[in-house]
Amino acid sequence: MSGKQKKTPGNVVEIDSSSDDDEGGRSNESLNVPSTKKISPNPPSPTTKPKNSQVIGLNSRSFWKAGDFTVAPSTSAPPQGQLEHARVHPKFLHSNATSHKWAFGAIAELLDNAVDEIHNGATFVKVDKVSNLQDGSPALLFQDNGGGMDPVCIRNCMSLGYSSKKGNSTIGQYGNGFKTSTMRLGADVIVFTRAIRESQNTQSVGLLSYTFLRKTGQDDVIVPMVDFDISNHWAEPLIYSSRDDWSSNLSTILEWSPFASKEELMHQFEDIGSRGTKIIIYNLWLNDEGIFELNFDDDDEDIRLRDEANCGSLSKGRKRLAESESHISYQLRFSLRAYASILYLRKFSDFNIILRGKPVQQFDMAEELKHPQLVTYRPQLAMTAEVASVEITLGFIKEAPALGVCGFNVYHKNRLIRPFWKVTSEGNSRGKGVVGVLEANFIEPAHDKQDFERSALFVRLEVKLKQILIDYWNKNCHKIGLQGPAKGSQTLEKGSRGQQPSDQCIIDLAANVPKEKHLDQSTVGLAANLRQDSSSGQPANGCRSHFQVDSYPVQPNRLALGSDEEEPSLAGSGFTSVVEICEDNIQLFRRCEEHVQREALLRETVSAAVLYSHDSIEDLEKQLAEVRRKCAEISSRLKTKRENGVKQKSGKVS
Repeated sequence: MSGKQKKTPGNVVEIDSSSDDDEGGRSNESLNVPSTKKISPNPPSPTTKPKNSQVIGLNSRSFWKAGDFTVAPSTSAPPQGQLEHARVHPKFLHSNATSHKWAFGAIAELLDNAVDEIHNGATFVKVDKVSNLQDGSPALLFQDNGGGMDPVCIRNCMSLGYSSKKGNSTIGQYGNGFKTSTMRLGADVIVFTRAIRESQNTQSVGLLSYTFLRKTGQDDVIVPMVDFDISNHWAEPLIYSSRDDWSSNLSTILEWSPFASKEELMHQFEDIGSRGTKIIIYNLWLNDEGIFELNFDDDDEDIRLRDEANCGSLSKGRKRLAESESHISYQLRFSLRAYASILYLRKFSDFNIILRGKPVQQFDMAEELKHPQLVTYRPQLAMTAEVASVEITLGFIKEAPALGVCGFNVYHKNRLIRPFWKVTSEGNSRGKGVVGVLEANFIEPAHDKQDFERSALFVRLEVKLKQILIDYWNKNCHKIGLQGPAKGSQTLEKGSRGQQPSDQCIIDLAANVPKEKHLDQSTVGLAANLRQDSSSGQPANGCRSHFQVDSYPVQPNRLALGSDEEEPSLAGSGFTSVVEICEDNIQLFRRCEEHVQREALLRETVSAAVLYSHDSIEDLEKQLAEVRRKCAEISSRLKTKRENGVKQKSGKVS
């Protein structure tokens, strides 16, 4: 954070790690650590209540309720001689962390920070459960042997929005991941780090405690930190303002962290080595039932999301196949080991993610596919003539066709952003069992790195992936024992693809009409007419299709949706052409689908309204009846158009 900063050479008091009261000092100008007003390394005494603030405890240990409190107004003025500044209230820490809807997304942020340290020599990151020394509750540990952080770096890490990661090789870029991820997983976090900079060895401790800020009624985010110089193999406090400030920081850390003494605090550095970082997140959040959100008990080698796993167990009652529950697309929702195994696209050569004492085996989805195919996509970037080339690998999963998993695992800078992204519409059977893998560095991820910003490039990618998936399925589905589309359908689709950016064709519209809705029989019959029987070449209901009118010299590919050409023999004929009938049918199908979706929404609303008001139910029933009436009217018009088309055809033939 910015603010008025001043650089002051500090005094280093020559004491060992067990003594805090010796006097003396020496000048040291090798480190100039800026102080900051908004996130301050010099907190007030932890037992002192700030003026004009109200002491408020943590009323709820559930993350989604931890921000429900009233902010007391502050009337305090800045100290004389200092400029006024915008404060960062502790409540912002919670609201900022709500960007992570999914706890594993927060864990992935911390793994990213460790992976970014590979270029500084990191060979591992440990993720494990440890015990809070004060109450025995579980805490979450992250530890790596990367370059660590010196006093300046740890203050930048604790500041909001600061990031020095601007290279193409690093995953982090927004300077917000550490704060959002740690606060999403628990109320408090303590950081231990060692670094070597310009032949000086330092170690630092920083505490970001939502509990401390709330219970002491702070109206500004205060982060106590203490630093030591260990170049001479013992810990000498590095002091940048005053001895009293340094002691106040240490006292605050000892009171609000799991470590009650300086000896316990210094003991945490013993397994770090000469450099590296250890993060301990404690006071972990509970779910709505008052149970820890992270489950450490069901599997000694994994960390699970309790609520997601419980939701998954319900599928057994629905008789889902055991294969689907064991597939990685299902497991990654609640198993950190499964999620971490596909979190990074390229396998590490000299780096391991060690989860609860056991290395995570990286899983390459592309290597597991049957009948793989490589497709090159070259999106045209808007602001440059450069054309990015993206290699897309897709194929059938090993469990196909028994398991209908489909979608694309989309990575950005080696990091998984969207797992098993389903680009086809619901209810569309085409594409079932097909999975693709690609790295899309030309689009930007959202701040939580669980989705992409919905830019024009993203939309075009979505359209292209749908086209690639359907093309692959149409050409290869027979290899896994599935029946492909009829030749007439393929011809129509091929003719329409060049004009329709959404890859939608008449057959898609017909197939997407929900079968269980209250539609007139004539509407369903027309939908059936648009599907060809692959064995006989005749429509499924036995009637002649619009695409098989012998008297019209029109080729099927000339009837593609969106085609600019018309058959010359139909021009000026004075009656409705087959092309116009097809276009009208498509529009009616779209309107019919909209009304069906609205009917479904109204039904859900009616069900919910039963709990509130009988009068509201009557009004909604009237709206529902009106929607049904409109749907029946559209179906009647559709039937009339069909009859007119048949009559005109008969007249032309005669």
